[in-house]
Amino acid sequence: MSTEFRRASPADHPKISEAIQTWWRDSRTPEQARELSLMIPKVFLEHFSSTSTIVTDGNGLAGFLVGFLSQDHADAAYIHFVGVRPDLRGHGLARKLYEDFFDTVRAADRTVVRAVTSPRNTNSIAFHRHLGFEVRDPEEGDIEQLARMARTLG
Repeated sequence: MSTEFRRASPADHPKISEAIQTWWRDSRTPEQARELSLMIPKVFLEHFSSTSTIVTDGNGLAGFLVGFLSQDHADAAYIHFVGVRPDLRGHGLARKLYEDFFDTVRAADRTVVRAVTSPRNTNSIAFHRHLGFEVRDPEEGDIEQLARMARTLG
């Protein structure tokens, strides 16, 4: 099945929110999945649509990446949230989303991409390492325990 990549828009917010609540049911309670969906408020798509991507296929939303260029670090960009429909996981779609974001970041003359995840999310950490990210332990003073990840773009 073919996929179509396009820039996100605020109109995509309901579909992303619903997808998070559906796609993460295998690892969370419905309440936890709903809370997770709150990590992407509509305002992110209002302000970061040019650096966020939607992927669709014949079955609707296939995946998404919400990312942005740092306002405080002129060399950096940040990947905030990525999702791939469960039936498409393991087929390279997340990698393609990241590569698309890397291209966007390079075009903006940025050289570092950052992301965070829970230290318990070993699958995410392994995926990021496979893509060339360096993973650091949570920093002292972090309110939440986060594995901080960074990749320098060539």
